[in-house]
Amino acid sequence: MILITGATGILGRVIALELLKKGHKVRATKRVSSNLEDVRFSYQYYTDKPDFYFDQIEWVNIDFDDQESLESALQGIEEVYHCAAKVSFNPSAEKELYKNNSEATEKLLFAIDSNKVKKFLFVSSIAVLDGFNEKGEMDENSDFNEKLHHSDYAISKYVSEMEVWRAQYEGLNTVIINPGLIIGSGNWNHSSGKLFKEMSNSFTFPGSTAYVDVRDVANIAIELMEKSIFGQRFILTSENVKYKHIADKVRKYFGKTPAKIISNSILDLLPFFSVIFGWFVPILILGNKTNVETIKSNSKITNKKIRETLGYEFIPIDESVDFHLKNYKESLKS
Repeated sequence: MILITGATGILGRVIALELLKKGHKVRATKRVSSNLEDVRFSYQYYTDKPDFYFDQIEWVNIDFDDQESLESALQGIEEVYHCAAKVSFNPSAEKELYKNNSEATEKLLFAIDSNKVKKFLFVSSIAVLDGFNEKGEMDENSDFNEKLHHSDYAISKYVSEMEVWRAQYEGLNTVIINPGLIIGSGNWNHSSGKLFKEMSNSFTFPGSTAYVDVRDVANIAIELMEKSIFGQRFILTSENVKYKHIADKVRKYFGKTPAKIISNSILDLLPFFSVIFGWFVPILILGNKTNVETIKSNSKITNKKIRETLGYEFIPIDESVDFHLKNYKESLKS
């Protein structure tokens, strides 16, 4: 049996579905407050038999602070896809990020018996990447530089990766994937599921980031595990795209005019206002130096390693956006 943590998230739910399509038995973790009907509903976007597959999932509540809860969830498990994580770039979420990301990963790995669990995949992020290769691109060797400023989210993912490498050294077969900004359907009010809602705003940022379709991430994760490719990490991105390009596609779809780019001169003032007024106007806390540098950046990230390893071809981002944007619009009617 296969365990998926964070199976109600935008990625975990699709990994679960794709595994079920292949005939695997899936146990999926959730919080007591999780909305399973949202998962069931979103399956209609990915299969013509949503109820059939959803009803095959064995759902279990999990508490990463409870050793017995972890051991119970791992009973009879041979493979683990660890997708559970909190995604936030708000400094006020610091404690939650470390608790739900690095600490939860550490506790899960501690509970795993490597003699019983044969394979472990960890979902990290491109946020941990620093430095560039000779082509001016970030790749799998762009190691986290502790001397640079990072978001708490990036730090929590980096610490999590260190725990995974430790487990690998101690005998557990592990592989790490570092997806870009995931575009998917469902989970519309959380994490990257909020992409279309946020991109419909009148203003956007001057920089760019690397995007990837959730279907690509799920299929690659499963293929890496099936082929027992361990002791490595892989960047999973389709294309490096300007924020404005995605924002304009979203706004055009809803009959709106193109988004206006917030100038660098205005963005450069945000860290000052964040420090001075952040405690009185909470939204300004997001305008710290680290976040501002991120949305101004045009760093290039290469997916060469995974393409060469698996011979994989990614879904073009325009095609991905069109598919999921249509699903998002349909969800607004329900």
